[in-house]
Amino acid sequence: QVQLMESGGGLVQAGSSLRLSCAASGRTLSSWTMAWFRQTPGKEREFVTCIMGSGGTTYYADSVKGRFTISWDNAQNRIYLQMNSLKPEDTAVYYCAVTPFVGTFTTLSNYHYWGQGTQVTVSS
Repeated sequence: QVQLMESGGGLVQAGSSLRLSCAASGRTLSSWTMAWFRQTPGKEREFVTCIMGSGGTTYYADSVKGRFTISWDNAQNRIYLQMNSLKPEDTAVYYCAVTPFVGTFTTLSNYHYWGQGTQVTVSS
């Protein structure tokens, strides 16, 4: 069993930066695939980015490419999401998710474990 807990959300102005953190416990995730999704009210949860722990290959949604960076700290068993040049449309609840399988997975059903989410609000 894996437990995930996000932190780092908040209210920021457009153009600002924010770093989200996801602490994992229960298993070492070094060979897993880890991801960030986000969701706004009334919309489906959407893929943001993922990273394969073995090798560090990353993949990003077009909407965040060049602005967001996912990373993985093996020693701390933490997943990070560095968000730069934030826009109001980035406002959402952000969730981290993991799966023991390796691949570029962009759909919710691929992921086995989820955190509770952290709110990010970007004001214009």
